[in-house]
Amino acid sequence: MPLTRRGRRSAALSLLASLLLTAAPAATAHAATPPSPTAVPATSAAGTPRLAEVTGVTRVTGVTGGAGGAEAAAAAVCNKQCDGRDPAAATSDRVPVSSALYGRSVRLHLSDNDVMGWASIENGAAGDEVWLDRSYDGGRTWAAGSRLGATSVPTGSSGWRTGMYNVDDWNTAGVGALRACGKAGDRPEITCTGWARVNWNAWSRSTAAATALMMSYDRNTGLYGGNGWWTSANALTAVLDNARLTGMPSYRYAIASTYDKNLGAQGGSFRNDYLDDTGWWGLAWVAAYDATGDSRYLNTARADADHMQAYWNGTCGGGVLWNRTMTYKNAITNELFLQLNAALHNRIPGDTVYLGRAKAEWAWFQKSGMINGDRLINDGLTDSCANNGQPTWTYNQGVVLGGLTELYRATGDSALLATARTLAGASTVRLQTDGVLREPGEGDECAGDGPSFKGAYVRGLGRLDAQLADHPYAATLDRWADAAYARDRNALDQYGPHWNGGTGATDYGCQQSVLDLLNAAGQ
Repeated sequence: MPLTRRGRRSAALSLLASLLLTAAPAATAHAATPPSPTAVPATSAAGTPRLAEVTGVTRVTGVTGGAGGAEAAAAAVCNKQCDGRDPAAATSDRVPVSSALYGRSVRLHLSDNDVMGWASIENGAAGDEVWLDRSYDGGRTWAAGSRLGATSVPTGSSGWRTGMYNVDDWNTAGVGALRACGKAGDRPEITCTGWARVNWNAWSRSTAAATALMMSYDRNTGLYGGNGWWTSANALTAVLDNARLTGMPSYRYAIASTYDKNLGAQGGSFRNDYLDDTGWWGLAWVAAYDATGDSRYLNTARADADHMQAYWNGTCGGGVLWNRTMTYKNAITNELFLQLNAALHNRIPGDTVYLGRAKAEWAWFQKSGMINGDRLINDGLTDSCANNGQPTWTYNQGVVLGGLTELYRATGDSALLATARTLAGASTVRLQTDGVLREPGEGDECAGDGPSFKGAYVRGLGRLDAQLADHPYAATLDRWADAAYARDRNALDQYGPHWNGGTGATDYGCQQSVLDLLNAAGQ
């Protein structure tokens, strides 16, 4: 689609997940099955955090620090322990972020095993204030969890601390974060640390990234980012892949929640006018079926594939339309059609229909002209059925790899893997900048369509690499993942758009892409 509209599992990781799930309470997963969760009010919105905040310092001036005691009391949470516990009872003390103002040091303390945190202020004077903010959406809003434990430094002391407060709310599937805030008693300005959380559900790079992505899961809509549509399908797929690769079951509740809340949306059964949207959802429900064995997900994936098939026509010799009311034929829709039909065949005993569609799709696609002389795939075809020369978006290079891998599993035709290697060899070289994957025209934002593209690319590349005995792209995936972890991550394990570093927003699109990358790299 034009940008304007809209594995590998290492033995070490497997062993680590097994040990943590059975022997280490601080890192074990919690499987939430929440009753009718409620959304966090959006009345005290934070600015979108920038990656420049990796230092964990946020300074706010001219504000009072948010809602007071009554609201904080209403937000009380009980998990292992209830909010307000004395930090003297903490089983550990880790300080991931701190901030300073007028000589005062404000610090966030986390007790990973208790899944709680507290705030302290040091080097101050009597009357200085300190408190916690708690957010269930990655630090975007915190009105119902502000000024937790607000307290003042008593006479005769230079420092003080709050009580302990839970990071998560397991009763409502609230995936949380804390920050510490404070101010001098005789000054109006406040300072807040960056947001951080305990290592619960974060024992590896990928599980930490999955947990950060779940902070963007809207428990009311069942979508990521509130109302992201096809991007939510990708985010759910990334979370399910992570659960499969790491053994962490904590976020499986999102499968049924997303399905039940959205089955009747748009055209029903996750279909709409845009056939690529339908394809993304179809693949998400294939992943859900693999995770649960529940036939309703496989049946929905079949309905999605059948919906797409209805818009296959003879224009340009074949292929599926991008939009059912338009004549445009593009790469991503047809790549998704290839992968979805091949995947369905591989899961339906005795099938011939979906396999026939997948074979017909690939026979048409490889001769369509969308694969250019550099072995990269442009966006689509002109009205005269020629390559339109539009950008070689990363996802166009990746979904086809997943599709060819599924079709190989269906047919055993080694020529399919040979073609996939040729395409992957071109894209892994030509779409890198300074040794790291970069989207054509990559911007600084993480919402909208584009930020999800790289995730779809590395997902396909990872599945091809896992299929190949020599794993030719493992080192490349590791290099990209190491770069993102070192240069594109904040204290909350949120990632931005530029895996090689640089300023940029954080949001669910970028987070999904990095989760796909870490999944593919087995990290």
